[in-house]
Amino acid sequence: MTTKRHMKLGMSMRGLGYHAAAWRHPDVPADGTLRFDHYVRNAQCAERGLFDMIFFADGIGIREKDEPRGSLARSGYELVEMEPMTLLPALAAVTKHIGLVTTASTTYNEPFHIARKFATLDLISGGRAGWNIVTSWSDAEARNFNRAKHLDYDTRYERAAEFVEVVTGLWDSWEPDALIYDRASSLFYDEAKMHVLDHRGKHFQVRGPLNVAGMPQGRPILVQAGASEQGRDIAARNADVIYAAQDNIAAARAYYSDVKGRLARHGRDWDDLKIMPALRPIVARTRAEAQAKFDELQAMVDPLVALARVYNELGDLSGYPIDGPVPEPQGEAQVRSGVARIMARVRSNNWTIRELCLSLVGAGGFCLIGTAADIADVMEEWIDTGAADGFNITPTHLPPGCEDFIEFVTPELQRRGRFRNSYEGTTLRENLGLKPHVNRHAAARAERSAAE
Repeated sequence: MTTKRHMKLGMSMRGLGYHAAAWRHPDVPADGTLRFDHYVRNAQCAERGLFDMIFFADGIGIREKDEPRGSLARSGYELVEMEPMTLLPALAAVTKHIGLVTTASTTYNEPFHIARKFATLDLISGGRAGWNIVTSWSDAEARNFNRAKHLDYDTRYERAAEFVEVVTGLWDSWEPDALIYDRASSLFYDEAKMHVLDHRGKHFQVRGPLNVAGMPQGRPILVQAGASEQGRDIAARNADVIYAAQDNIAAARAYYSDVKGRLARHGRDWDDLKIMPALRPIVARTRAEAQAKFDELQAMVDPLVALARVYNELGDLSGYPIDGPVPEPQGEAQVRSGVARIMARVRSNNWTIRELCLSLVGAGGFCLIGTAADIADVMEEWIDTGAADGFNITPTHLPPGCEDFIEFVTPELQRRGRFRNSYEGTTLRENLGLKPHVNRHAAARAERSAAE
């Protein structure tokens, strides 16, 4: 009998949830993103559900625009929230097993800072740190860091590739047994096992070594979310986990096959990289109850917030009757590629403006509404047909979305033999089923010894 593959699960903790009306829900603390107890409740909930990791998709600016005017003040989405590299060490102290992963930009940071911060988080958490590598994308972020506009696309990815090279090099500054603390001989460390990086590249000049050592995982986990050609190759070369974004199984299979197919050219095995698409489940005991949960959220969406979801493609529709037909696009759209897709859906469904906007108010992957069995059926199909190794759950609202998942879906997956009943190890690397990290200098030393 074929052994069923266990799936990997992350719980995304961005803000108050991935639905545009999350902050208005009565079971969501509207001020939760500024309250430590809110993050503690969600992190501990995900750990009770035996998730591999919690995931913070952080931004370094308010990227939502006030278009149409007045929509931003009604949004509550990605506006004010705690800085995750300060927050995660505090969460490490109130959790024991779950991985702690956050975004840090390669455009608006320096490699030494990132290497040092994540190495320290790994020490504080006992080996549960992970870095989500992003280049950032908005001019709003650029204007917070002395730039009028964002760097061009190719420069961002070229810089990102070199940035990761420097960070991983710094993490290998000290071989695992370099620190010997030998009082008798007066040797704090073995000089032969401390390595100066001395990186000299196009974007960075970094001498090193890193002044942090002894990480429990060897190095933090690397997560990557880019779907571009450059992003796929960076992921195949470096990443341990991909936070993928495909919203249908055919696209997910194609992406999975493409990225996994790149691993061999970088000397990596098929299972060295876990691909985890975003999934937004709404689950209850019955399908009717699940649909009612979704409908409740939809009814809370402010019309201006809904209209903001189509502004880039269709312009300002606030002057049209919200329950009237969607007008044909006028002028030059800001995002031309999305117009044809949106209008095809409008014509196919004969949507009003309100119906179109409400179809787009959820973010974070593909949405499933149903019972635990319904959700598990789809998750199994994606795992078994080469579309995913697991999922990054993007709850509509927090904490209810997380609590519903572990109440209904987690036991169903366990019953089917598709998910763990207890954590396998003490580090995030172990729980993800990844190989131990091998320090590059220790590996070279071993090769030289074998050749002698």
